Amino acid sequence: MRLDKFLKVSRIIKRRSVANEVCDAKKITVNNKIAKASYVVKIDDIIEISMGSKITRIKVINLNEHTTKENAQNNYIII
Repeated sequence: MRLDKFLKVSRIIKRRSVANEVCDAKKITVNNKIAKASYVVKIDDIIEISMGSKITRIKVINLNEHTTKENAQNNYIII
C-alpha cells in the first residue's frame, strides 16, 4: 500500500491530498529515510511525521485497504 493511502486509511492524516503535500514537503521519514508518497509501506516500518514542532513516530502492524473508524488504530502503534 502507498504511504499516502496508508496515512489516510489509518486516519493519521485526514485527507490523502494532505498526506501527499506532507510527503512532498519532506516531513515524513520511513525507517530514517525521507519518503515519497509513492513509497510502499510494509509491516514493521517505522514512520516518523513532523508536523510543526510535534514529531509522531508510529510502527506499522497491519495493512488493511479499508477500515472503519473504530478499527483504524489497529493498523499502527504509537512509539
